[in-house]
Amino acid sequence: MSWFKRNKAPMAVRDEKKGKAPEGLWTKCPSCSETLITKDIEDNLNVCPKCSHHFRISAQQRIELLLDAGSFTEHDANVVSVDFLEFKDSKSYKARIDAALAKGGSKDAIICGAGAVDGLAVQLAVFDFSFMGGSMGSVVGEKITRAIERGLQQGNPVIIVSASGGARMQESILSLMQMAKTSAALAKLKAKGLPFVSILTDPTTGGVTASFAMLGDVNMAEPKALIGFAGPRVIEQTIRTKLPEGFQRAEYLLDHGMVDIIVQRGEMKSTLSRVLGMLCKVAA
Repeated sequence: MSWFKRNKAPMAVRDEKKGKAPEGLWTKCPSCSETLITKDIEDNLNVCPKCSHHFRISAQQRIELLLDAGSFTEHDANVVSVDFLEFKDSKSYKARIDAALAKGGSKDAIICGAGAVDGLAVQLAVFDFSFMGGSMGSVVGEKITRAIERGLQQGNPVIIVSASGGARMQESILSLMQMAKTSAALAKLKAKGLPFVSILTDPTTGGVTASFAMLGDVNMAEPKALIGFAGPRVIEQTIRTKLPEGFQRAEYLLDHGMVDIIVQRGEMKSTLSRVLGMLCKVAA
């Protein structure tokens, strides 16, 4: 029985750190469920190389994608939202603003400025969905209106890239007023014969869809972008009817005349350049 008393080598303890993949190395595509190396997706303009699912990107990435390198000058960067109604739900509106600012991205849900697309001077407004879901409050409406007015003053085409959950409920009726305000500014742009191109990305919903986002001389969209006013579940519960397959997606809107063209992200700048070239010739 001496073998019971023999010294045994301790069992190897598994090194938890050994072989563990770094955080963020892999990303699962929500469309095709393929697990991919994150860098491969990023190198492909944040488009899934397997199924072409378009991941959401930041406003800054969108600006770099659309404009000539080094041409962008931001305007109204220091215009920020305030809690003038002292609104509170589960959190105060001020706390929500502070939390969004703490992320270190935009100072509100949109970035506006001047730039160039293949040498053509333009005014550009790009939504930042990471800031309170890209919701439109009085600051967003004001910045869009100022961008349109700069287009009027300088004779530039205006481009708005939408990615929004709609009007910002924390600002009540003042957020809804932005729908009329921005649409009225676009009416002045149209009267002067200057082009407006609306680029619809996932998601473009609510009051943004019900105002300027659908008023483009040309409405462009990324593939399978969600575009609509009320959500599909709300509509189904209201009309008590099952909605058709693909309802409120870019392809459905293209088939029904609400979108003019669907463009892959990698082709967006070249397509935008051609569209602006045609519109500017017509305006001239």
